[in-house]
Amino acid sequence: MTPSAPGSPITGQLSLTERVFAGPGARRLLAAVEDGLARVDEHLRSELRVTDALANATSRYLYNAGGKRVRPTLALLTSQLGDGVTDEVVEAASALEMTHLGSLYHDDVMDVADKRRGVPAAHAVWGNNVAILTGDLLFSRASQIMARLGERAIRIQADTFERLVLGQMHETVGATEDDDPVEFYLQVLSDKTGSLIAAAAQAGVIFSNADPVFEAPMVVFGEKAGVAFQLLDDVIDLSPDPGETGKVPGTDLRAGVPTMPFLLLGQRRDADAVRLRETIDEGVERIAEGADPAILDGPLAELREHETTEATRELAHRYSLEAIDALEPLPEGPVRDALTRFARAVADRAS
Repeated sequence: MTPSAPGSPITGQLSLTERVFAGPGARRLLAAVEDGLARVDEHLRSELRVTDALANATSRYLYNAGGKRVRPTLALLTSQLGDGVTDEVVEAASALEMTHLGSLYHDDVMDVADKRRGVPAAHAVWGNNVAILTGDLLFSRASQIMARLGERAIRIQADTFERLVLGQMHETVGATEDDDPVEFYLQVLSDKTGSLIAAAAQAGVIFSNADPVFEAPMVVFGEKAGVAFQLLDDVIDLSPDPGETGKVPGTDLRAGVPTMPFLLLGQRRDADAVRLRETIDEGVERIAEGADPAILDGPLAELREHETTEATRELAHRYSLEAIDALEPLPEGPVRDALTRFARAVADRAS
């Protein structure tokens, strides 16, 4: 699956297709989401335009590379619990997607990632400093959009941004001896990914004037679906086909960033698991000293086939089911059905 081009219908990438949305009500819902995504993309193109030539090129770079638009899609779905895709929903969805884009520029610098969305990472094109400053610029633009929506929007943006930073900080420093590595990592995922997806689900409810009773369940739904999404990313990170993922296989682990299959490997005491973990650890150290990252090709291929990778996939499914359980207060109908399929899709995708 390749990244979608900006402005193109993208809901099929999350299994939100005409086949899934059978029936007149569901077809209307799909049309509303597709129309809303077109409005979000138009708004993003406008907000990403900068008069400075360099900033204009760098800030639009990852947006032009495509993406699944998971966060705006979710905001548009939850908006159907209220008045639908209002102008305020479009603005909030755009701001949260821009926040996500800004975080990618920073993540790729910190992870020393070579590619993003099938193209060279921004820091590989313009250098680390420009990539970091571009991320900062996008965060600023996102805050400006949210400020137009009032104090509630500003607080959502500020609280979410704080969690994004804390999640990245904790991932960078790592767990202490007193922390359970797996639980620590799950909290990092909740902060780095779950918080922003939860904010999108919450924003759709708030800015469509939906019943406030739906707000708390949507936050829980977004947190759980976000963790499921990132756990599946850990599996996808080991994919042997960079043409599907847009990333070099094992990008995170080669950069010394632990992922769930690797952490679960650390809980195993059998000789093969200990050997494989030690081999990967040694390879990461050698890469940090300048060795060819290809030295980990074999060990990462072995990890891809290890049962801890399948256990990670199962854990993603568990979080997906917990997200679905959070939908209990919602009325039966096409919106709840679509959100259920959304939660399943984030844990079943291939890229």
